[in-house]
Amino acid sequence: MTQVLTVSCKLMVTPQQIEKLDVVLAAFASCCEFINEKTPEKLTNQIAVQSLIYKEARAHSGLSAQMTIHAIRRVCANRKTAKQKGRPVKGFAPTSATYDVRTFTFKETDWMVSLTMLKGREKFNLHIGNYQKQLLEGQTPKSATLVKRNEGSFYLNIQLESEPPAIPDTDDVLGIDLGRTDLVCTSKGEKFSGQQITQTRDRYSRVRASLQKKASKGTRSTRRRCRQVLQRLSGRERRFQTWLNHTISYRLTRTAKASNQAIALEDLTGIRERTNELPRAKTERRRSNSWAFYQLRQFLTYKGIKFGVDVRIVDPRYTSKTCHCCKVIGNRQGKKFECLNLKCGWVGDADENGANNIATLGVIVNNPRGSEVMSCSLQDVVLRATKSPHRNAIAVGVG
Repeated sequence: MTQVLTVSCKLMVTPQQIEKLDVVLAAFASCCEFINEKTPEKLTNQIAVQSLIYKEARAHSGLSAQMTIHAIRRVCANRKTAKQKGRPVKGFAPTSATYDVRTFTFKETDWMVSLTMLKGREKFNLHIGNYQKQLLEGQTPKSATLVKRNEGSFYLNIQLESEPPAIPDTDDVLGIDLGRTDLVCTSKGEKFSGQQITQTRDRYSRVRASLQKKASKGTRSTRRRCRQVLQRLSGRERRFQTWLNHTISYRLTRTAKASNQAIALEDLTGIRERTNELPRAKTERRRSNSWAFYQLRQFLTYKGIKFGVDVRIVDPRYTSKTCHCCKVIGNRQGKKFECLNLKCGWVGDADENGANNIATLGVIVNNPRGSEVMSCSLQDVVLRATKSPHRNAIAVGVG
């Protein structure tokens, strides 16, 4: 299996080069729009679309032969995605264009790239740091994507192909419980507190609210200054969250690799829809809707492939309510979990208990015997039902 790693590199451009880049991006978007309009909407096969529209699309846009082919590929890919989501293709903005080995060249000695424009080639110096240089060193990239960001800067996303190490089979699993008080709690007891991210988001929320109020009701100079500050602060909270998720996912992956473990993670798909149905305060809704657990899952997935760590997704139901020792439904109140089984009686951190249950599910997720390990004996249930004061809330197993 080949893994593709994308390295985002900023281009150093002159005013003349900016004009050329804008022209080629507009031509690429125009070519995509032309192809989408002139071919049947349901046609997604690249060869079929190319045979119908290639010559007309190239004459219409003025793009090179290879870039016209890439425009056809993008239209077909967007149609497939739109079909899966049950909606038509919305359109193509002049913000990106695709390059390959015939239209893009990387020169490591000068840290420079050469890109095909509408008329000839243009060379650009890369404004990158040691991290990007380390990734690009000794590489011969074959594809890249030219991107224009909202603030007007141009980036080249260079794709690097590599062969990741084989993922070994293991029955030792590191369970990961996700939450807001503790962003991550592992079955080994390691925790990543969510206090810092909550404080940071609350601070940015207060600053944005204050600036937006002044930008609408202040003097002319105040409004202008507030808009400038809002623009400068734009994206900082998102970048902080991305950095934090990168740090957490890297540490978890390295820990699992060193211990020859797999990683088991909860599938939290649809959690926002479920939690938003509950009556909550505005601040609580904002905090819950700003979770980035799916991003953390994505980072863990690709880092797992990169370092040879198996990442398994398990059903989260009842993982926080089941005792990891005796597999009996217990009583959870906040961060505290109490097992109601009189033979067990385990009491401890609720997130750590959930992480251990997730680790158990991670072991048996591909086991033909099913979730037998996560079930409790009938004798324990009967004993608990007759002696526990909470017997009306008793359930068996995890599902």
